[in-house]
Amino acid sequence: MKDTLGVLLAGGAGERLYPLTRDRAKPAVTFGGIYRIIDITLSNCLNSHLRRVYILTQYKALSLNRHIREGWNILGREVGEFIEILPPMKRVSDNWYMGTADAVYQNIYSIGSEQPKHVLILSGDHIYKMNYERMLKQHNDAGADVTVATLLTDPEECFHFGVVEIDRDSRIVGFQEKPKTTEIRSPYDASKISASMGIYIFNTDVLIPVLLKDAEDPESSHDFGKDVLPKMLDDYRTYAFNFVDENKKEEALYWRDVGTLEAYYEANMDLVSVSPVFNLYDSEWPIRTHQRQYPPAKFVFAETERMGHALDSLVSQGCIISGGAVQNCVISPDVRVNSFSEVEESILFSHVNVGRRCRIRKTIIDRDVHIPEGTTIGYDPEADRQRYFVTDSGITVVTRDYSLFENPVTVDYFTSE
Repeated sequence: MKDTLGVLLAGGAGERLYPLTRDRAKPAVTFGGIYRIIDITLSNCLNSHLRRVYILTQYKALSLNRHIREGWNILGREVGEFIEILPPMKRVSDNWYMGTADAVYQNIYSIGSEQPKHVLILSGDHIYKMNYERMLKQHNDAGADVTVATLLTDPEECFHFGVVEIDRDSRIVGFQEKPKTTEIRSPYDASKISASMGIYIFNTDVLIPVLLKDAEDPESSHDFGKDVLPKMLDDYRTYAFNFVDENKKEEALYWRDVGTLEAYYEANMDLVSVSPVFNLYDSEWPIRTHQRQYPPAKFVFAETERMGHALDSLVSQGCIISGGAVQNCVISPDVRVNSFSEVEESILFSHVNVGRRCRIRKTIIDRDVHIPEGTTIGYDPEADRQRYFVTDSGITVVTRDYSLFENPVTVDYFTSE
């Protein structure tokens, strides 16, 4: 991977994850208690021995920038290794990023300055484990100009994806961008379709001219899957790489787009089963992050009336389960659940304080929120909608507005993220 440069797209507004993305970029949203979403892709890079990565940011990037600085400043620039943030510079355009291809195009000089032979383009908001070295090997063995990573999925899900038409030699012969239905089937499994994962390897001497051409096209939306790749089929050697899962589970291949609140919630809930669907405990494929210094988690009171305990849950460092009950939850650092409270099937971000005698179910609570004593959330969706954000599927999201309005707490907005 020494001749490969990673370009990680982390500039999306994350509108479908609102209100969690109201104050932060989508890749900076908490995942699995101690991680941020972007940590999954960056860990894939390190585990694949990719040591040169640009992160393209745009919207609400303060907490993302800080997280990268504090947790990922681990490589040596002196030996040509780096994980570096590139904010929009408008060097070649007067616009903000208008699409995935335009984001890369606007950083074409930064890419060229590293003189890579290959450019690996990634997204910062998916949950999966993948060895990019495998993909690069196939790319080189096939003599490809561009390789697209694809995922086997059910044909009924085609409207969520770009559907890739592939011949028996793994060469791409057609694209359909989020069709309502499709007759295309995958050569790897005739009952499935091959969906684009938004992961691409380009030869640099191919990438630069196609980006220049796309930038000059007034009809283009400047998206790789919709505009750039379909126009390359006749002139370039375009191949597919069938996703190889490093998650080492017998279940179906694990890849999650956590772009909606429902998908985000389910991906977190995947972690708390007895045998987690997404394995955080694989020492051969570690997921790393930045962790602040907190004491160990503590569970107190072993009395008949109140017992501090957690079942089938992830409980992070610094937490105190003080006479409350937690079940099927993901609890981030420095959270307190007080006596006689019950929290079920929920995700609690850092610095949350749940007062006494609360009942909380199927709820996402943003950081720094203080839940007042006796509060009930998640049992009456109509009542919850009067005070909180509730999805169509019944997931309640409690943001910092609620805490500040109901029970004011001191929050330093310059450091709280």
